[in-house]
Amino acid sequence: MTFPMIALLQAGYYTQESAGISYSAATMGMFVLIIAIGVIGFIVQARLQSVFKKYSKVQFPGGLTGAEVAEKMLRDNNIHNVKVTHVGGHLTDHFNPQTMTINLSDSVYSSTSVAAAAVAAHECGHAVQHAQGYAPLVLRSQLVPVVQFASSAATWVIILGLVILASTQNELLCWIGVGMIAMSAVFSLVTLPVEYNASARAVEWLQTSRTMQGAQLAQAKEALSWAARTYLVAALSAIASVLYYVFLILGRRD
Repeated sequence: MTFPMIALLQAGYYTQESAGISYSAATMGMFVLIIAIGVIGFIVQARLQSVFKKYSKVQFPGGLTGAEVAEKMLRDNNIHNVKVTHVGGHLTDHFNPQTMTINLSDSVYSSTSVAAAAVAAHECGHAVQHAQGYAPLVLRSQLVPVVQFASSAATWVIILGLVILASTQNELLCWIGVGMIAMSAVFSLVTLPVEYNASARAVEWLQTSRTMQGAQLAQAKEALSWAARTYLVAALSAIASVLYYVFLILGRRD
């Protein structure tokens, strides 16, 4: 996934000028890359919605609802302090370690479809991670308050930093802002193993517990793989955003 960025740099995004290196082309390149990733993200999200809708119509043998699948997976993993609850919305499913709840959306909680079972098992995968002290999940939880503050303040810090840079050539505040944006990128990167591992745990349990087999298991894998790709696109977008601001600040030196 990093190859396109390397290719862009090799294609001449670092241009030599008499005063030194110009980063204006690199800044524009990163801006275009962010837009491209945004388009890819839209396509991936649309595909996820399509796959979920398709497999929401496919029932699997056993007739378990999403809530029952979640409760069964929790019991099989000897987790008895997590409650399965219902929340409104579509694909708003999540595990909340603070309230120790698996929160399943309207389209999952009472549905007996392949898609509902896959999502429910995935969220239980997070509960299993929490019970076992899975390191990336622990780190992500620790980063949440830091990222919430940094993401809300970063843009304003960079804008103020650029104003100061224009008059004083002092870059410190700009780099503090970039550091704040970088925290979101770190969070996105840490999220990747958390989500992929939860899906792997879900698929393994669905198979070993014989909750799903054959075609239905393959369909569940497909649904979860498209969900995981949304997090991959988010991570790439966060990295591109950091690079954009880095080149923007460096370009002010010209």
